[in-house]
Amino acid sequence: MTTVTFHTEGSRIVSLEVQGHSGYAPEGEDIVCAAVTSAVRLAECAVNDVLGLEAAVKVRQKDAYLSLKLPAKLGQTAESTCQTLMTALMVHFAQLHEEYPDHIIVLEV
Repeated sequence: MTTVTFHTEGSRIVSLEVQGHSGYAPEGEDIVCAAVTSAVRLAECAVNDVLGLEAAVKVRQKDAYLSLKLPAKLGQTAESTCQTLMTALMVHFAQLHEEYPDHIIVLEV
């Protein structure tokens, strides 16, 4: 199962961690893992490449781990945009959980 954990400080989403293969299909054919990875990569590109910020990203393929941590102090526009992106990710993953409840779980801590 894939576990997606959103870390918050107050009402601010500061990071997310993704751990584990969903088990929906063999590695390389798993649409749930592909959907999760693609969504996180899109957020990473939006934050780092489009907004020009420096979100910390860690990827460990051997144990199916991926994390994205937002910079600590952002201007008002960048903060608002990043929070919209992270909230959209949370909604997307919650919808995936509704479709594939045995393969993905979403937590907020």
